[in-house]
Amino acid sequence: MYAYITPKERDEMLSTALAIQDATKQAINEDVIVNMATNLFIQRDIVSEEDFVKLLFKYSAALSAVTATLVTSVCLTEQQMNDMISVIEEIQTMGKEAL
Repeated sequence: MYAYITPKERDEMLSTALAIQDATKQAINEDVIVNMATNLFIQRDIVSEEDFVKLLFKYSAALSAVTATLVTSVCLTEQQMNDMISVIEEIQTMGKEAL
């Protein structure tokens, strides 16, 4: 059984999907990410395999973090983002108090 999607809902979903795609493109073109990719390319034949893997991991983690941040800003309102940050801070405080 399929749920009926109204034209408005369809347009909103499509708009969100396009905004997520744009956020991903923006993340790839962030200066810090481009600089890391450039450094990775230059260093590929200079550093040891172990160091190259470390650089690759750092690049991947940075790209993921930037992408997640930009996509989150597409999917959440400013108030939702503030609420999420408050909850995270509360959990961190509770964790520190428990230790």
